[in-house]
Amino acid sequence: MNPINWVRQWGRPASRNQGTPDVRLQVTNLTRSTVLATRLEVADSGPKRNKGLLGRRSLAVGEGLWIVPCESVHTFFMRFDLDLVYLDRQKRVRKVRSDVGPWRLSMCLSAHSVLELPPGTIRNTQTERGDILEFSPASLDNVDA
Repeated sequence: MNPINWVRQWGRPASRNQGTPDVRLQVTNLTRSTVLATRLEVADSGPKRNKGLLGRRSLAVGEGLWIVPCESVHTFFMRFDLDLVYLDRQKRVRKVRSDVGPWRLSMCLSAHSVLELPPGTIRNTQTERGDILEFSPASLDNVDA
């Protein structure tokens, strides 16, 4: 099942303007049998996509943001580096970018969404172009962490 639809069914109904409720997901690289994030937030509305991670000082290991839809990101006014994983509609990795610093632009025109993750995540999980990712509800232990 599509994780966005799952979140909508599980939580309160979400209109186009609201986006999904604040539910966390886990994302697993099925190709490598590794976990990229255990507390992934979803930015699927205009306001959530526009704000992104602005205002935060860092991302902890296991945290991340999934921006849907998205084919480009900027790190203007960011305070920390990011790893970026661009995905197509089938959750196949189209492009990866490691340690993207502040004041940068990145894009992948064939992408449908992008994961913003702590630096080192791509290296530690050995995620590469062509890998298949799976999204699932985060366990309650990981949501409060």
